[in-house]
Amino acid sequence: MSSTGALDRILEGAIDMHCHSGPSPFPRKMDHVEAARQAESAGMRAIVVKSHHHPTVMDVRAMAPQLAKVKTQVFGSIALNSMVGGLNPSAVDVALKMGARVVWFPTISSRHHQEHQRTHPGLKFPKPSVPLRKPDVVDILTESGDLRPELPAILQQIAEAGAVLAAGHMAPDRIQILLDAARKAGVTRMIVNHPEYVIEASRDQVAKFAESGAIIEHECCMYDDDSEFHHWNVATLKGWIDLVGPERTSIGSDLGQVDNPSPMDSFKKMLGQLHDCGVSEGDLRKMVRDNPARLLGLN
Repeated sequence: MSSTGALDRILEGAIDMHCHSGPSPFPRKMDHVEAARQAESAGMRAIVVKSHHHPTVMDVRAMAPQLAKVKTQVFGSIALNSMVGGLNPSAVDVALKMGARVVWFPTISSRHHQEHQRTHPGLKFPKPSVPLRKPDVVDILTESGDLRPELPAILQQIAEAGAVLAAGHMAPDRIQILLDAARKAGVTRMIVNHPEYVIEASRDQVAKFAESGAIIEHECCMYDDDSEFHHWNVATLKGWIDLVGPERTSIGSDLGQVDNPSPMDSFKKMLGQLHDCGVSEGDLRKMVRDNPARLLGLN
C-alpha cells in the first residue's frame, strides 16, 4: 500500500467479525486476550471470537479481568453444531443472555460442509488436537423439507436480542431458506460468511443473499498467499465486492489457526492490496468498520 497513513485510518475503529482465537479443540495461534491486544495495537474497535465447538461467550466472561485492560471490545458467539445440541433453543438462550452477539448456524455439522470435506480430501481444514467424535449432521429442515420446529424459537430469540444471525457453512439453498425465514421472524442483522468457500454459492445466489438483507463477508485467509487456506487472488475478491457493493460487504479475517498469519497481519496485507487494486479508503472503511458496527449494534 502506497500510504501507511491510509491503512491506519482504515483500521481505526475496524471490527473483525470472524476471529478464531482460542481456546478450541482446533490448534490456535493465540487466545482471545492476545487477539484483542493485537487488534488494539491497530486501533480496532472490536472482534467477534468464534469456535465451531463451544460458545465463546463463556471464554470472554472468564477472561474479563484481562480483557478489561484492553480497549478493543471482544464479543462471544455460539455455533449451532452438534457439540451444543444443534438447533438448541436452551443453548442459544444461555449464550445470548450471557452476552453473545452472533449465532452461527451449522458450520462443521452442516451436511454440505461434511460432503465438501469428503469430496475435497486435500482441503486444509483444521484437525482437532484432541480425538473428537465426528460432528453429527444438523439441518434446518426436516426429512420432508419443512423448517425444523426449533427454528422459529431460535429466530425469535435472535430477533429479540438484536443479535446477528450468521448463516454458517450450509448449502446455498438452505442459506436462502434461512434468510427468508429470519427476515419474516423480524431478524434484522444477518451475515453470510465466505459464500465462495465450502458453500460454493454462485454469483446469482450471492446477489440474492444480499438482496434478502444479508451482509456478505469475505475472509482475508482465502486471499492471503501466506495462509494455508489461500485459494484466490485479490482481483477475485474485488470482483465479489463489486457484485453486491461495499454497502453489503464486510471483510473478516477467519484467522487464528496455528500455522496461519495472525488476523492483524493478514488484515493489513489484504486491505493494502484491495486499496492498491482501486478500492477506495471510504469503501474499505465501510466494509471493515461501518457495516460490522451496524451488525453489532455499536453505532
